Amino acid sequence: MERHLVKSSNVESVGYDLEEKMLEVKFKSGGVYQYKGVQPEMYTDLLAAESVGRFVSQVVRAGRKGLRIEEEKDQ
Repeated sequence: MERHLVKSSNVESVGYDLEEKMLEVKFKSGGVYQYKGVQPEMYTDLLAAESVGRFVSQVVRAGRKGLRIEEEKDQ
């Protein structure tokens, strides 16, 4: 999944798959997580959030369990 860099002290980049309604978050610590059941509006709100890290922590993770994945070498 293609991710885009964001301004955040905790999050490096985010990506979204509309068909799967899946958000992918790469943290600056190196972990990459996928969150299922994320509506397009939530992704739009995430990109516009004053604090991307806080939004992920308080909104995205609420009621969702992230799946840690191995990052592909070309990203």
